[in-house]
Amino acid sequence: MKPLKLDHVGIAVEKIDASLPVWEGIMGIALNGVEEVAEQKVRTAFLPVGGTEIELLESTDPEGPIGKFIAARGQGIQHLAFRVENIDEALAELKAKGVRLIDEQPRYGAGGARIAFLHTKSTGCVLIELCERKKS
Repeated sequence: MKPLKLDHVGIAVEKIDASLPVWEGIMGIALNGVEEVAEQKVRTAFLPVGGTEIELLESTDPEGPIGKFIAARGQGIQHLAFRVENIDEALAELKAKGVRLIDEQPRYGAGGARIAFLHTKSTGCVLIELCERKKS
């Protein structure tokens, strides 16, 4: 498996609206839109910068993954997402290498992407997301 690029950096925040002044005001990065991903109990906001994006993640449920992350660690970088051409092939290859997977099958994420997470026990404590986006 070879990632195509760093797709985005996921940042857990308590409130997207309270975080936007940093990204839009101080950094001058324009908001590309907000979307709720009910399955993951999260609202997301994407801010494109260069060839990648900042993804702000706001929990819609304290028992969701972002709610639990913020309760345990506070706001901050939650994951790095790498774009892959074929997520099914990437997961099969990683599983064959003995990499522990959180998601053995892709699920749907924001923007219609197919995503899957690798377990931090196999990645040096860094949460890594694989992301396959439709070709445009």
